[in-house]
Amino acid sequence: MSDFLNYLNTAELESLTQTQGISRMIAGNIIAARPFDEVDDCLKVHGMGKNLLARMQANFEAGEKPSENRAMIQVDESPRPMEKIQPAQDSPQEQDSFFNRLGKAFLVFVRALFRLIAIAIVIGGIGAALYYGIPYFNQKVVVPIEKNRADIKGVEAEIEALQTQLDQANSRIDGLETSVADLEKSIEAHSASLTKLDEIQASLEEKIQTSQNETLAQLKQEVMFTRALDMLGRARLYLAQSNFGLAQNDVSAARDLLAELNDPANAEAIKRLDMVLGNLPAFPVVAAGDLEIAWQILVSGEAAPTATPTAIATPTAVP
Repeated sequence: MSDFLNYLNTAELESLTQTQGISRMIAGNIIAARPFDEVDDCLKVHGMGKNLLARMQANFEAGEKPSENRAMIQVDESPRPMEKIQPAQDSPQEQDSFFNRLGKAFLVFVRALFRLIAIAIVIGGIGAALYYGIPYFNQKVVVPIEKNRADIKGVEAEIEALQTQLDQANSRIDGLETSVADLEKSIEAHSASLTKLDEIQASLEEKIQTSQNETLAQLKQEVMFTRALDMLGRARLYLAQSNFGLAQNDVSAARDLLAELNDPANAEAIKRLDMVLGNLPAFPVVAAGDLEIAWQILVSGEAAPTATPTAIATPTAVP
């Protein structure tokens, strides 16, 4: 035990690594931890274990015993007579007979035949799978995919058509919005004109009451006629907006103004306006036609309230 302990404390790196399982790293750890007071102190080295320590001790003892007993063993170095080596001969039983060779050949043939049959079965199975599988795959996969593609193309065409219709509808809406804006502007213009005409008529009535001038009376009639035209023009715009209530109010007011003028030339226009009032709001299309006829009668020179048509030649109610 002391010799092994001395070996652990004095052995070099190469000597330690001769033991299987001890690497250069473990040997370096052993050298760094020396000296050891006891053999078991080597177990504290990182990487060492009881089995590895026992293996190292066994290798140490195995290396020491041959060196101790080397002198005691005598080696017999006398030459031995060489024996004549004869080649081994096969016995008759070991030699294959004709039938054995025939059996082996038959087995080889049978194995090859089985291999060919197996290959033929595999190839036939692959062919049958392709023969029956391709139509099935085409029917279950390819045909539905093509149908879906056709359906998608049809849906895309419908979407494009709907988009075109939507664009046309948007353009129509834009045009309608423009028309509505124009109608609003025209209505505002008529309203402003009627306001001014109301002021003019009120001023004329005051002057007529004070002066009793015939010219002012004629001018008042012209202003009233122009107001009636403005109201009818605004009523036409209200009908275009489907605002039947306001259109009926303007037609009624214009009819009262024309009746107040008491001019026989306006009798036909008053009849048409009565028809308009009778058809609103139930029959707006018929009412619009009658209003247009009344408008044409009043705008034409046939229904002039006075002998001076220049005063009504350019009525402000014309849109």
